[in-house]
Amino acid sequence: MRTVWLVVISAGLATQLAGQEFHPPPVQRARPAGTRIGLFGFGVRSGVDFAGRGSAVLGVALDAGNIGVERLRLRPSAEIGILNGPNTYVASFEFLYRLASDRGAVAPYTGAGLAVAGRAGCGTDPGCPAIWGNFVLGVEVRYRSTFNWLLEYHALDLFRRNRLYLGLTTRRGN
Repeated sequence: MRTVWLVVISAGLATQLAGQEFHPPPVQRARPAGTRIGLFGFGVRSGVDFAGRGSAVLGVALDAGNIGVERLRLRPSAEIGILNGPNTYVASFEFLYRLASDRGAVAPYTGAGLAVAGRAGCGTDPGCPAIWGNFVLGVEVRYRSTFNWLLEYHALDLFRRNRLYLGLTTRRGN
């Protein structure tokens, strides 16, 4: 009788084990090397423009892709300066080089680009809008898995205008 019970229990266990389904581990896809263009993230920021009496500055930026390598990024942005003088408008297109990987807790970067800048009453000034050369120096600090804090210095118009920003930006999901 003992042998019969062992055969019944063994058959029951074997039937349950045979019905299990195998789930393979997720495959980590390799990132393609080279140029990738698209919308990989965005950021919002606010700060101060130190020209004249200073004005408040609000801006948005897009992570628009890589050029050649993962760390060389394209970033178009738009800013508006308000208070203490005429409103200013700046649309920039910059190349940023990340000095460290996005996987770390801190990601410093530097870059340069061109901007089209205008201000309230621009239509009556023959020198407006203007093309400005920009320099960027910043750092992103991990806030959550999908967001970073942003601290950035922006030198506009070949260092004639200086802005300091604090903001929040999305992470690329590394």
